[in-house]
Amino acid sequence: MAEYEEIEENNDQNEETITKIGGMYEDWFLDYASYVILERAVPGINDGFKPVQRRIMQSMKDLDDGRYNKVANLVGHTMQYHPHGDASIADAMVQLGQKELLIDMQGNWGNIFTGDRAAASRYIEARLSKFALTVVFNPKTTKWQASYDGRRKEPIDLPVKFPMLLAQGAEGIAVGLSTKILPHNFNELIQASIKILKGQSFSIFPDFLTGGIADVSNYNEGKRGGKVRVRAKISQKDKTSLVITEIPYATNTSSLIESILKANEKGKIKIKKIEDNTARDVEILIQLPGGVSPDKTIDALYAFTNCEVSISPLCCIIEDNKPIFIGVRDALKHSTHHTVDLLTKELEIQLAELEEQWHFSSLERIFIENRIYRDIEEEETWEGVIKAIDKGLKPHIKHLKRAVTEDDIVRLTEIRIKKISKFDIDKAKQFIEGLEEKIAAVKNNLANIIDYAINYFKDLKEKFGKGRERKTDIRIFEDIVATKVVMRNSKLYMNRAEGFIGTSLKKDEFVADCADIDDVIVFRNDGKMLVTKVDSKTFVGKNIIHAAVFKKNDKRTIYNLIYKDGKTGVSFMKRFSVTSITRDKEYDLTTGAKGSKLLYFTANPNGEAEVVTINLRPVGLIKKLKWDIDLADLSIKGRGSKGNMVSKYPIRKIELKEKGVSTLKPRKIWFDETVQRLNVDDRGDLIGEFTADDRLLIINQKGDLKTIIPNLNTHFDSDMIVLEKWKPNKPISVVYYDGERERYYVKRFMIEHPDREEKFITEHPSSKLMIVAMDYRPMAEVIYSKRSLENEIINFEEFIAVKGIKALGNQLTTEKIKDINLLEPLAYDEPVLEEVELVEEEIIKAPDVNKKEESDTDSDDNEEEDEGQITLF
Repeated sequence: MAEYEEIEENNDQNEETITKIGGMYEDWFLDYASYVILERAVPGINDGFKPVQRRIMQSMKDLDDGRYNKVANLVGHTMQYHPHGDASIADAMVQLGQKELLIDMQGNWGNIFTGDRAAASRYIEARLSKFALTVVFNPKTTKWQASYDGRRKEPIDLPVKFPMLLAQGAEGIAVGLSTKILPHNFNELIQASIKILKGQSFSIFPDFLTGGIADVSNYNEGKRGGKVRVRAKISQKDKTSLVITEIPYATNTSSLIESILKANEKGKIKIKKIEDNTARDVEILIQLPGGVSPDKTIDALYAFTNCEVSISPLCCIIEDNKPIFIGVRDALKHSTHHTVDLLTKELEIQLAELEEQWHFSSLERIFIENRIYRDIEEEETWEGVIKAIDKGLKPHIKHLKRAVTEDDIVRLTEIRIKKISKFDIDKAKQFIEGLEEKIAAVKNNLANIIDYAINYFKDLKEKFGKGRERKTDIRIFEDIVATKVVMRNSKLYMNRAEGFIGTSLKKDEFVADCADIDDVIVFRNDGKMLVTKVDSKTFVGKNIIHAAVFKKNDKRTIYNLIYKDGKTGVSFMKRFSVTSITRDKEYDLTTGAKGSKLLYFTANPNGEAEVVTINLRPVGLIKKLKWDIDLADLSIKGRGSKGNMVSKYPIRKIELKEKGVSTLKPRKIWFDETVQRLNVDDRGDLIGEFTADDRLLIINQKGDLKTIIPNLNTHFDSDMIVLEKWKPNKPISVVYYDGERERYYVKRFMIEHPDREEKFITEHPSSKLMIVAMDYRPMAEVIYSKRSLENEIINFEEFIAVKGIKALGNQLTTEKIKDINLLEPLAYDEPVLEEVELVEEEIIKAPDVNKKEESDTDSDDNEEEDEGQITLF
């Protein structure tokens, strides 16, 4: 019975301690979430470190003696502060070292370009960098807390006097939130901090150790919703190969090559071979098959591979033990003001130490100079000694800045006899005066703390900023339309009669090369049009008269058609373009009446308009059965327009009389230097108006030139110095230095082979182009390096005649040239070419077929009787 009562009592006690499962989950999960957010994933705003990074830095400081330490030893020491395994600490330390800011590394620390891992921690060594020792540590201004096991003291925040958070960046995933702070340029952060202190406006943008090109137009200060697009730096090595020399942030050469190979397998791009020659610098060589455009391939690499990545920043940090979301501008302002506060504290501590030193030095001088130490010879007790010294000091301490304490007197009693015997009054005075100068300087710095902080930042830049120039170029990217750059490795076929179109109809009529992301535009005999996506086999309606790969927003492809209205029998003609549609929706190009049909149709890629002959049926009293219509007289309207009337009588046949020329005006082309691209949207500098036969002239600093047909997808190298519309009759004038002969030459030449890239200076490695003049009659001033030589004026036209592009030219001088400046060219009347005026007005009505005129019908009596024979082009 007693045993049963004991069990019942124990059960009662257990019931009192039971907690509901819901409450346990709520408390435990909240504790876990708080721990992960505050102690693992998110950096602090004051020093920019996550807890593991902060503990690594403190451990490195504990063991710092100027020599390298094994990373394994540093990891083991960090475990006294960090309650996690050695692997996580080692990984965090490698990531910290690869940012090349705080840790001086020795050994194989991995490669951020290739993604290779670091060697094991027992094989690599590290020590604090000079920069870290300068800006990260100061035990006098550090607030400490007990470590996780209570055995040591660790810093709550390190007193970092630099925007470390933005310089290094940070990334972490916690419970319910994440952070992704992009790294910024060292020198730019310092300059921005100085501007903050001066009250000036500033802006900062990411900069990545991997280089590349970044579009930060939507950066949004690193806040939620912002986006940064980063591209690899790709250039054309020659006509059949490309080279990647810089890669996007958060990628490596292995992942980049893998994405390129996948795109090649899917047919998005077409490459022959790819090689990774990356060592200290990135070099990925891409060999292209013959006939593949390098410019188009570059765009395709950006569109379908990791050569372009989009990064969504999210600046989340810990402030006052709470996660907050701010922008990088606010983060930099906080860091800058925090640096000022730390500098103020350091100066205040320094001032207190100097004043204390001055106080005791003054007491020491009084004590020795006035021989007060002799007053204690007769004293037998310690209290008597203290009183005797205090009494001896009183007549001499009026100038001191604080009262003399018992501790001060005790320190005086500790002065050695040797020091008293060798005491030099003059040296003591000089030392005290030196302390007074230092005190005055510190007080002046405190009074002008902003100027002091500005000088501090300038000193940091001077000491540590060299070699930390911006690596990532800032540009604005143009959106790449995938359908324009995809490699068309499939073939499109159609069955006109049955109305099928697709890539699997290999026994039917070939239409064009295509890609799986393309759309197809289809026109039928009944006057219907639709656009559908490329597939293996799609039914689009019987009696197809035209099909092609559809280009969205294409204003240069013009369709000419003549149709018969099914209700009235009247025929109409019109010209139109198709720029945008709803996919798989049928559009009626006629009036929509039942029985309407197309009589004539052409698709013209450059707006051509032909001359056609209309043949009517000899019905009733019609006198004029045949006449010509120039479709160029029709204005280009929308696809839904009814069109202009051709005839109200039945048309027997329409014949092509004369092929057309383009009726579109020359296209104005601009060059946007910001994105290094051509455009037709009035952005940048106008190059000129181009017809189908016009070409662009490109000259680079290496002395290479070429002419190309303008293409909006063309890429331009950074060393390009001339980009203009090529005029075949205009000579090019240059001054260059010949490295082999060590002389300067002048030459003038015409481009003899427009389709060939040519070099117009000598091939010697030391040869260099000095100046290019693109005027008809240029003038230039030569400035020599020797001051004794007067400047020389060159009239290129008189100096040398126009010769071949491979000619050496005439020698200018053997003296060293300091500079060449182009002057105002001589007058020249450029020949004016006769231009054909382009008609844009409405068409004049077709001839009145009822007008009584002599008819020439003899030759028409035996014509075929098929109504409205369709002509296709």
